[in-house]
Amino acid sequence: MHEDFERCYRAVQSKDARFDGWFVTAVLTTGIYCRPSCPVRPPLARNMRFYPTAAAAQAAGFRACKRCRPDASPGSPEWNVRGDAVARCMRLIADGTVDREGVTGLAARVGYTTRQLERILQAELGANPLALARAQRAQTARVLIETTELPFGDVAFAAGFASIRQFNDTVRAVCDLTPTELRRRAETRFTRDEPTAPGVISLRLPVRIPFAFEGLFGHLAASAAPGLEEVRDGWLRRSLRLPHGHGVVSLQPQPDHVRCRLVLDDFRDLAAAIARCRRLLDLDADPEAVVDALGADQDLAAVVAKAPGQRIPRTVDEAELAIRVVLGQQVSIKAARTHVGRLVKAYGRPIRDDNGGLTHVFPDVAELSEIDPSHLAMPAARRRTVSALVHALTDGRLVLDPGCDWTAAREQLLALPGIGPWSAEVIAMRGLGDPDAFPASDLGVRLAAEQLGLPSEQTALIRYSARWRPWRAYATQHLWTTLDHAVNDWPLSHQAHDLTVQETL
Repeated sequence: MHEDFERCYRAVQSKDARFDGWFVTAVLTTGIYCRPSCPVRPPLARNMRFYPTAAAAQAAGFRACKRCRPDASPGSPEWNVRGDAVARCMRLIADGTVDREGVTGLAARVGYTTRQLERILQAELGANPLALARAQRAQTARVLIETTELPFGDVAFAAGFASIRQFNDTVRAVCDLTPTELRRRAETRFTRDEPTAPGVISLRLPVRIPFAFEGLFGHLAASAAPGLEEVRDGWLRRSLRLPHGHGVVSLQPQPDHVRCRLVLDDFRDLAAAIARCRRLLDLDADPEAVVDALGADQDLAAVVAKAPGQRIPRTVDEAELAIRVVLGQQVSIKAARTHVGRLVKAYGRPIRDDNGGLTHVFPDVAELSEIDPSHLAMPAARRRTVSALVHALTDGRLVLDPGCDWTAAREQLLALPGIGPWSAEVIAMRGLGDPDAFPASDLGVRLAAEQLGLPSEQTALIRYSARWRPWRAYATQHLWTTLDHAVNDWPLSHQAHDLTVQETL
């Protein structure tokens, strides 16, 4: 979008917040870059330049506006919508891949040489992988400086900086302020959350509005597995398996943000934990684009208008979601929770949760590679499917991560015994974030379609759904919201109904 000067210029003139995160505006006369919605008076067109990312603007010598804080806006929804190599790289960088595995590891993940990858990113984004990762660290640092009371040494460590000096130099270069000055300015703009227990990091996750969180949080709450997830005192809580240790996150929705509390074994995991929480809640979605597209369909218009801003209930770990989808084939949500809880208790690593009832993290595929079938109280065919899925993930025949290719992942899934279109589409939708995934054989989707007078037969519904592309995953979420079911209740008011999801193989 940043290459369309006229469209970007109109967005800046109208101060349209919908485009925050899509691009940044740099001003030649001041050396500052801003959000499209920055409240200051727009400069003359000849003095403006548009960049796709904050990293590109920083690489060109611009610093962040002190008023609109463009480096702290929600992430670009472009990286969630697109499935190409650049978008896959951006999702992996947001998850901390460069900090953990270096540029070589990032390139290997997307199937390019390091030199090829650097050339591609430089050509499209105006920044190389290291600059993009540096901007990611700076963004994390700014959020922690402004919204927490963490000592600056802990902020630097948590954001991924190698030293306090590097942290100070980067903050000054990006923000034109020292960390102390940045925190002092923030104290006049932010209302701190109530005090938390020692060791708890409290922050706010920004959200694009409209934000219809009931279906999102309701779905995650209704499927919460014992020991792994819970709803407590109005917070959705779950354990996290992270690169350097474990964590516990508590999330509470607000109209324009999500309150987040984190307890981590290792501060180095903070950026990854934040990225995974945003992914779990689909916070970088573009709700206005979805509303515009789906609201134009006369059959969906009333449903969309009733609750605009739907998000997809996603996951913190793609492999975990895939395994849970298979465990939930042809059983009720209650039974699926039970299956997952047994698996977590038998194979997940125990954790300490002083503030709730979480007991384990979800096991990784290596821990499940020698799974005992007795822990899977289900038909033999489904046990074989679980085993085949785990082995495919272990030996690399199936790749599910933030940077995987959605089409290739579907093909790899469908090649496994017992995984059909329903499972593959739900995994693509909730695990991988494909905005056009569409589980047409899902019983809830078909019931909702029938209630709205739409085709409910699978083939006819797939054909009809073509008008919703590329937002069929969000159409699915809107259809689910029409059902009288616990997945639409937040706070969770009763146990999930005994609705069985139907897999068509």
